[in-house]
Amino acid sequence: MTTIDQTGHPPDDQSVPPAGPAVPSEPPTDPATPPTDLAALPAVPEPRQPDAPDASASDPPTSAPAPTSGGVRLLVLRLHFYAGVLVAPFLVVAALTGLAYTFTPQLDRLVYADEFHVDQVGAAPRPLSEQIDAALAAHPEGTFASVLTGDAPDRTTRVVLNVPDLGEKQRTVYVDPYTNRVQGALTTWWGSTPLTTWLDDLHRNLHLGALGRHYSEVAASWLWVVSLGGLVLWLGRRRRSRRMRRVLLPDLAARGRRRTMSWHGSLGVWLLVGLLFLSATGLTWSRYAGAHFATALDATDSHTPDLDIALPQTAAPAGATGGAHQGHTTTGAGGTAETSAARAGGVDRVAAAARGAGLHGPVEITPPTEAGTGWSVAQTDRRWPVRLDQVAVDPADGHVVREVRWTDWPLLAKLTKLGVAAHMGLLFGLVNQILLAGLAIGLICVIVWGYRMWWQRRPTRADRSAVVGPAPARGTWRRLPRPTLVAVILLTAAVGWALPVLGVTLAAFLAFDAAAGLIRARRRQQTGNASAA
Repeated sequence: MTTIDQTGHPPDDQSVPPAGPAVPSEPPTDPATPPTDLAALPAVPEPRQPDAPDASASDPPTSAPAPTSGGVRLLVLRLHFYAGVLVAPFLVVAALTGLAYTFTPQLDRLVYADEFHVDQVGAAPRPLSEQIDAALAAHPEGTFASVLTGDAPDRTTRVVLNVPDLGEKQRTVYVDPYTNRVQGALTTWWGSTPLTTWLDDLHRNLHLGALGRHYSEVAASWLWVVSLGGLVLWLGRRRRSRRMRRVLLPDLAARGRRRTMSWHGSLGVWLLVGLLFLSATGLTWSRYAGAHFATALDATDSHTPDLDIALPQTAAPAGATGGAHQGHTTTGAGGTAETSAARAGGVDRVAAAARGAGLHGPVEITPPTEAGTGWSVAQTDRRWPVRLDQVAVDPADGHVVREVRWTDWPLLAKLTKLGVAAHMGLLFGLVNQILLAGLAIGLICVIVWGYRMWWQRRPTRADRSAVVGPAPARGTWRRLPRPTLVAVILLTAAVGWALPVLGVTLAAFLAFDAAAGLIRARRRQQTGNASAA
């Protein structure tokens, strides 16, 4: 039996079966024989349809079961259609800005080559204290906040200074570790260059501040909904085919809308895992869903562990804990009671103690920010296998007083850290960046094909022409059994609470859709009354 979709046409993967062999209206006769009485002939049975029930079965006829799966599919189709049409522009912007941000490491090395790289690699680097002194001599307006060693022999040392006029940003001075020559200085934000900071703000909020963050949260909140809904619809269309090829590869023999849909669906399957990953990791640091995620981390004691830098037998001052970025906290123009030069003087002893504790590779060394606290040293290597150990060092004797090892992190904290690093293209280096670029480009292609299918479904008759095709039929929820409908409502409410932006935008869509339905019904009623008159 052929089914008809909302467009008034059979689905693309279903053909109309033949009606069976033609039955003559009267039996053939031999011209040499007299005519036969047609009433005496046995009745010719109608051809049996493939899905028709057997009339000779002993079971009594029953009413058709409620089309639960069909109702769910139609509901998912309507949700996928409207979410795709309305949210796709946000997804395109997020994909384009994310694609630009993906290659910031290469862009930074190209734009800031003089600051990042030394002219010649020497035999051994100079003491960190000398490099800090050189940075302070070149920029006396700042106070020493932290120092970051290079991640390669040809990389400069970064000396971070707090400058009152920069607010939450810092001035990072780049020093040749072999000659102590200052190669330049940049205004940075959490260690990011001006170019990376600009692209990061573009991706997160379109340079619109807190208001702009809603765009990225809308994209991240709906991306997983559109992706999973598309998977359900695609597998539903291919359920009769036992060949995985029809699910994973496009149908090159198809034409028109069927061909477009085959590309749209098959590429979406390949991108699914990556898109779900981007949605989940993007939500972890979003404004509203991220706050709920932080609450969940608190409830499960799964936050990134803080390094306690209070020295033994000394009460810990308020706020005297910090993680890998604690050195970027602004302490004011005057710094602490110690002068910047005196604070920099103990850095060599602290660095040696940290190396002895096993903190190899690039590290960030931060001086005390309060009396009675020690120095902190944190590894900053976020490439796999990550190195993110931290230690607190007593500057008086150079002993490690406390430590936080990566192996001690809670599992959820580890997954969050790794997920964020992968989302930023840092975890697996160039391979990570290529995968992210492929996801962004693939998502844009899927969206373009989705809009093309909408255009290909448009009516083409002269009296019913339109720019795009009609939307799926309204009222599909009425086809759901009551238990299924209640479950859908409860699940939607729970997801809307966990992801507030998703809940608000979905409620706004439902309200708009209901209002539009009432307006169309009133117009039809007025048209009918006018025709009757």
